[in-house]
Amino acid sequence: MPQTGGNMKTILCVALLLVGTCFSKEGAEVVTYEAFGAIGNGVADDLPAICKAHEYANKHALSVRSKPGATYHLGRRALTAVIATDTDWNTSRFTIDDTDVENHKKSLFEVRSLLKPEVVKIDRLKRDQKQINMRPERDCFVMVENANKRIFIRKGLNQNSGSPMRDCFILRKNGSIASPIDWDYEQITRVVARPMDEKRLTLKGGVFTTIANRMKQGKGSNYWSRNIVISRSNTLVEGLKHHVTGETDVGQPYAGFIKVQECADITLRACFATGHKKYTTIGSAGKPVSMGSYDYNMNTVVNLRMIRCRMDHILDRKLWGVIGSNFCKNVLLEDCVLSRMDAHQGVSGEYTIRRCTLGHMGLNAIGRGLLTLEDSTLYGRHLVNLRSDYGSTWEGNLVVRNCRWIPAGGASTVPYMIGAHNDGTHDFGYPCFMPRHITLENLEVDDRNVPKEYEGMYYFTDPDSGKKKPEAGRPFPYRLTESLTVSGLKTASGKKPKISPNQALQANVSITSH
Repeated sequence: MPQTGGNMKTILCVALLLVGTCFSKEGAEVVTYEAFGAIGNGVADDLPAICKAHEYANKHALSVRSKPGATYHLGRRALTAVIATDTDWNTSRFTIDDTDVENHKKSLFEVRSLLKPEVVKIDRLKRDQKQINMRPERDCFVMVENANKRIFIRKGLNQNSGSPMRDCFILRKNGSIASPIDWDYEQITRVVARPMDEKRLTLKGGVFTTIANRMKQGKGSNYWSRNIVISRSNTLVEGLKHHVTGETDVGQPYAGFIKVQECADITLRACFATGHKKYTTIGSAGKPVSMGSYDYNMNTVVNLRMIRCRMDHILDRKLWGVIGSNFCKNVLLEDCVLSRMDAHQGVSGEYTIRRCTLGHMGLNAIGRGLLTLEDSTLYGRHLVNLRSDYGSTWEGNLVVRNCRWIPAGGASTVPYMIGAHNDGTHDFGYPCFMPRHITLENLEVDDRNVPKEYEGMYYFTDPDSGKKKPEAGRPFPYRLTESLTVSGLKTASGKKPKISPNQALQANVSITSH
């Protein structure tokens, strides 16, 4: 009897296993972990086999597909699997036991481009510059730094000396710059140019469970990785789930289970994250501080999109906010349910929150451009919190449309819509601004749970925190909001809002109501 097509494929698959490949249901050649020795029983250390499988796939430009019913244990060894091709983890499970590891700073997976870096020479840049005299062979993600100028000089219990002035942008083949330059660079001490792959890489599925670390450290923080790092532009992560278990009263923070850094055009779609337990330490000012532990961490990224990403327990104040970001440009959250969105050391361009629910830590913003909040529900203490440790600065406009705000998650409080604190005495490395123009359209404020003496919500906090300070004592002035346009505002209390306890703000803001 002649062999059927199905039997022939089975025979060929067995033969290909000898070289590490098999066929997917669609007939495409794929690499499997089992072909390189993975057991998938949740006990054996499968990370060495996984590393070999991806190394083979990268060399031969083949996709990787895990076994749907397998549970891969990623062991304690300091190994990193480099992913440079499409990977389908489907319903496979991965166990990460952080109670005993060889090196907690080592990532488990790194998504990288195989394109070689380009040499791009840039001596100077001006703010909002749109063209340079360079013609790279491909569109590139570019990062520039001036190490002789410090910005984001942090104030407060986590005070520091700031970061080198930094920008990231997309440089097109015709020399045009596709995202705004934020600063003036009299000199540039470092340039990184990474060509952008034209084909999108997709990282799909996978259910990861981290058994949390129990590291003890009396002072400062000691961030853990044991994560997935993405530095390849044009990457989609879809349907990945991450759970955390085994947290005790002792532990050190995580730098982000999905950590995106120095790349462009990144989308996280339909992913699930877990909030981490809060721990405290002694900060740089010598006083106790909470340690931020993240499931998502984005640093120096252009065009970041998070679509339908979710988590549980968004109102649980024992858990830290799920996201931290720095030096990003053009950020979109759409149809997400998360405990917070946070921009630490700045986001510029367009910062958009659309059809989202943000929990107890709310929306935090530092940067410049257009901040848009629409069709969303927020539970933060402020509708928008401008981080005081970085100067409460947003250089640009704020638009709020069709949103609902439940201040402090429904706890008793006097609502202050915009949280901002900057008395003009600290040098953050840049001038600081409140949003210049604010537009409110159809905002609903649930101010039912308030103190007895409540007289109505405030649009702004007092930037001076109630302290009187002469103008001569403000060497770094804080530029106040100029105008506020309000239409369709509804408060559950029915009380009329007020501008701010701060008299200067009251005098400076022009309000137009419709």
